[in-house]
Parts: sequence; C-alpha cells; structure tokens
Amino acid sequence: MNKELPDVASNEAPQIRAPLEWVGMSRIDIPIHLSEPGCPGPVHAVVDAQVNLPAVTVKGIHMSRIYRMLDEMSSQEAIAPGHLRKLLEQMVDSHHDCYTDGARVVLDFSLLARRAALRSPELAGWKAYPVQLEAKLDQKSFSLRASVQVEYSSTCPCSAALSRQLVADRFRKSFPESAGLMSEDVAVWLEQNATLATPHSQRSEARVSVDVPESAGDFGLMRLIDQVEAVLATPVQTAVKRADEQAFAWLNGQNLMYVEDAARRIQSALTNAYDNLQTQVRHLESLHSHDAVASASGDFQGVI
Repeated sequence: MNKELPDVASNEAPQIRAPLEWVGMSRIDIPIHLSEPGCPGPVHAVVDAQVNLPAVTVKGIHMSRIYRMLDEMSSQEAIAPGHLRKLLEQMVDSHHDCYTDGARVVLDFSLLARRAALRSPELAGWKAYPVQLEAKLDQKSFSLRASVQVEYSSTCPCSAALSRQLVADRFRKSFPESAGLMSEDVAVWLEQNATLATPHSQRSEARVSVDVPESAGDFGLMRLIDQVEAVLATPVQTAVKRADEQAFAWLNGQNLMYVEDAARRIQSALTNAYDNLQTQVRHLESLHSHDAVASASGDFQGVI
C-alpha cells in the first residue's frame, strides 16, 4: 500500500518568520555545451542555483525542482544567454507557492583552447581559461555577467632599468674610453655579460568582467579572451622549443609593465567594446612574498 510521504517544507511553518534573500544549492556538477570557437566538447560546470524566499510563512523551497531544470539544461546543444533567462523564469514559476520573484544562477568552468607556439610551425598545446557566468532575474529584470581569467607574463620596468644600469656600468669598466671598439668585440662581450643582472618577471593573472546582452547569440567568451591576450601581448605559452622561448623573451622585453600598466591597457582598449567593463589584475611577485594588484571599472578615458 502506497503511503503519502511527509512534506515538512510545505506543511510546517518556520519558527522564525523572516524573508531570505537567496535559498538553493551550491556546487552542482553538470556538463554544458557552448558555442565557442576552438573549444571542443562539453565542459564540466560547477553551478550555484538559488531563488529568493520573501514569504515569511514558507518553511522551505523545492530544491529538487531546480535540480531537474539544471539537468534539462545540460542536454541543450549549445546554451546561449536566452537559455539562462528561460531557466531563471522556470525557477521563479516553479516557486509561485513561495511567492518567489527572483532567481540567480552562477556557472564556473574552464574553456580548453588549443594555442599555437610563437615560432615553431605546427607546434601547439592546450590552455585552460577559467570562466564564470552569473545570471540574475529580479522582478522580471534580467542581467548576465561574464568573467574570464587570462594568465600572462609581466616583467617589472623598474627591475629592468636597474639591470640595464648594472650591465652599462660593467661595460664602461670593461671598455675604457681609450679602448678601440670593434662591433664584434661588443657582441662577444654582450653574449658573456648581458645577463650580469636580469629583471624579475612573474606569472600574472587578469580577470575581466563584462555585461552580456540577453539578445546575444552566444557568450563571446573566447572573443573576450583573445582580446585580453592581444592587449597584454605576453600570454603564457603551452608547448615551446628554443625559438619560441626566445620569442617569448623578446615579447616580455618589449612589454615591460607594472600591475598598473596592465590594468590600464585592458581597460583602455576594451572600454568602448563592452558594457560595465571591470578589470582586476594580479602579479604573483617573484621579488616579494606578497602580490601586486590593481583594478579599474566604468568608462575609462585614458590618455595615451
């Protein structure tokens, strides 16, 4: 004989009567499909999904309903901004008995893209880019924000200047003014002494966040990543040979930058291309045990 199972969330009232801003689930594992060039297959997303609970007399929400909606979304061929709005609307509609009028979903995942070496023909490797999508529906007002993280190399301008000074001082001592200089003599000296002092470089991170229009056909994640890498000019590499490592050293030498320079570069280059652009950069210092950070947001009218 089938018995009706108890439903405490629906049949009991909360002891403390107070509204809740968000209630739901965190760190749900699902596969999702995206239309991003050069990124094959589904990605493993970790999802937070919640609704608001304004009704003070309702004890709990229907979490299993939200889970099933996420599971259905994972079967989509390629999700787009419109799919996230539809998901949030379904989450709200499924909680009409809780007087819910707001929902949010946050997806964290990494895009895996193949990147070519700088010089070696047909040499390439895979690089992962952390991404976050956050969508909200508040009284039928929809917003969607995308954040991407890019790793790059940064060489300190001050350290480079100090290194050059030491090399120049040694050169003057090695070649007094009375000494006759031949270009080959200088070249040999440089090969032996140019690294007498070297500037410090470090792996660095740029996190860039933008608003995504609901009407967009895709999230434009790789497009944003490509733009950030182009602006910084020193993205970390995957597979390399000596020629590629030399090219990377050249790029670093041509793009000396403080953390302030990196933030200004990104914000200045992309400010007219995206709405609500926010940039956060972090240089994982090799000189210090602490990091250097900078951030910028809003309209950026940098003067070049």
